[in-house]
Amino acid sequence: MAQMTAFTLLMAILYIGDVVSIKTKAWVSSVFICAVLFIIGYWTFFPENIVEIAGIPPVVATLLMYLLITNMGTLLSIKELANQWKTIVITFSGIVGIVVLLLTVGSLFFDFKTVLVAVPPLVGGIVSSLIMSEAAQSAGLTSLSVLAILIYVMQGFAGYPLTSIMLKKEGKRMLEKYRSGEWTPVHEQENEASETDEGTPKMFTKVPKKYHTDFSRIFRLAIVTLIAYYVSVWCAPFVTISPFVLCLFLGVVASTLGFLEKQPLKKANSFGFAILGLMLFIFDGLKKATPEMLEELLLPMVGIIVIGVIGMYVFSAIVGKFLGVSKEMAFAVSLTALYGFPADYIITNEVIQSLTEDEKEKEALTSHMMPPMLVAGFITVTIVSVVLAGIFSSILLSL
Repeated sequence: MAQMTAFTLLMAILYIGDVVSIKTKAWVSSVFICAVLFIIGYWTFFPENIVEIAGIPPVVATLLMYLLITNMGTLLSIKELANQWKTIVITFSGIVGIVVLLLTVGSLFFDFKTVLVAVPPLVGGIVSSLIMSEAAQSAGLTSLSVLAILIYVMQGFAGYPLTSIMLKKEGKRMLEKYRSGEWTPVHEQENEASETDEGTPKMFTKVPKKYHTDFSRIFRLAIVTLIAYYVSVWCAPFVTISPFVLCLFLGVVASTLGFLEKQPLKKANSFGFAILGLMLFIFDGLKKATPEMLEELLLPMVGIIVIGVIGMYVFSAIVGKFLGVSKEMAFAVSLTALYGFPADYIITNEVIQSLTEDEKEKEALTSHMMPPMLVAGFITVTIVSVVLAGIFSSILLSL
């Protein structure tokens, strides 16, 4: 397949996803539609490496992820990050709900080893899936090795629409409060104070405006990302810290100090392409879900995802009630475990766009829903799931 043929086909899929999302006012997520179309494509005429042919090999996707996550950090303030402790507690409770229900109720329906292999991929990303897949392979459990990857690939089909529904309900509730004057959102004052009216970071206000080019913004973003990477490397002998978590944190710090503006990728006219590339890489994982694989593992996969999501809902709703967070918002932040970044950003953003045309209302909803969704996504996918995978793989190999 020619490069431009591959690229055009993939752009058609992303656009169809957007159209469906707009038509249904985000009740059906664009991410969900794209995932379905990618599956159909891989099962029919797509070459297995269509994303790479189109120009987004893994190395490019990794670069985009570093830049995008640091860019997302500029949406938050240090004060706001500290205020997300409720999000972290609720997220942990959702994961506990998955583990508890699968190890109890799940064990009644499925083999214990199946449950062990399935839990870490269900609450995390590709790293935890690979750890469990390799552990199952080492234990001679070939089909369970495939199940670990399959759950990672397919869990978004449950997470995408559920998250969209929860966020729409939460957004409508908060909009009513905002319009009636019952709720005044806390804006990111530190971030706003760090920029001039022209959007120039306060550290660079003396630099003539003509030198604030697209490349200067990306250069500063790259510096922050580079620091995050090397801090992760230097800490490795003592403690494992995901460079992506550090990218988020240092993005917050750099924005607050005035080294980065808010959303530098958007100001550098690069955000759309970065998201495009990363989304294609995420959907690239669907090539592993063959019809034969789905047929063989359909029952355990569906059963485990359903039981896990029920456990997540019950535990997060209970803890959310105690912390004064609505059950919709509590469930939504817990659901980020099923997909992580960038899907958490994309789904939240498209829900906000569907609820109102007013820019002030969009800002209010963004300040309310985006920070917890981003923080939850990183807590689950980059930290908790890898720890769980390490524990569960050891148990599996000892059986």
